[in-house]
Amino acid sequence: MDFAALLDRIADDVMPEIGRGAVADYIPALAQADPRRFGMAVAELDGAVHGVGDWRQPFSIQSMSKVFTLALTLAHGDEVWARVGREPSGNPFNSLVQLENEDGIPRNPFINAGALVVTDELAGHGDAADALLTFLREESGSTSIGIDAEVAASEAEHADRNRALAYFMASYGNMRNPVPAVLGQYVRQCSIAMTCEDVARSAVFLARHGVRNDGTRLLDLSAAKRINAVMLTCGTYDAAGEFAYRVGLPGKSGVGGGIVAIVPGRCAICVWSPGLDARGNSVAGVAALDRFTTLTGWSIF
Repeated sequence: MDFAALLDRIADDVMPEIGRGAVADYIPALAQADPRRFGMAVAELDGAVHGVGDWRQPFSIQSMSKVFTLALTLAHGDEVWARVGREPSGNPFNSLVQLENEDGIPRNPFINAGALVVTDELAGHGDAADALLTFLREESGSTSIGIDAEVAASEAEHADRNRALAYFMASYGNMRNPVPAVLGQYVRQCSIAMTCEDVARSAVFLARHGVRNDGTRLLDLSAAKRINAVMLTCGTYDAAGEFAYRVGLPGKSGVGGGIVAIVPGRCAICVWSPGLDARGNSVAGVAALDRFTTLTGWSIF
């Protein structure tokens, strides 16, 4: 596969989509992002990485972090599945509605309530944000990956809904650590800044069925498969069905404009463009992944 030519063509094809949508403004620091930016990177199983556009420009990974914290949690065992479901929510990512109807058990680990439970579970083994940073630096080979202090402060200042979700789950006994500590770790992990190259390198273990870049195994085959399955069905909020229809790959988006996608047995992809649709997914990012699967013929179907 000539990835350089492929990515150039995709960038040309999606040019009309770049700049469409609106940047996330409920976190003021994210509102400063330029919606005209676009980058895309592909990491192959052998470690080769190819990119186009702003693929080496750091951005806030936001909810893409949830894939990695789930993987790190499952590396310790699958007990977290007793505390969080694996079903699409059909509601906004920060909704409180289903929690009351379902006794404080979030629908899946990729909505905010579910991700807070995963962070709480991982925090039982140490600081979840520190563990995530260590993992991402090791997998990407970039020691410069860090937390964007401005985004973290902005997100912490506007965390009332997440705080409410966490305390509500605590009232049902579904939080094991103090809520302020868990919320602080959650905010820090969402505020990590990475490039498309960094994200693709860090995620390729899922394309290798759980094997890290150094050849060691983080997850067994079953756990890696299950993360990919939940990414496909729940990774793009309440647009997961549309994403599966258009793209046909496991994917996880973030309101910073990034989307990470996995082609099992082939590669990991990260695309970034800050303009979001009404459901919180990058407009140009979804279009680029649609073109990727169309041009390569690679999907899980």
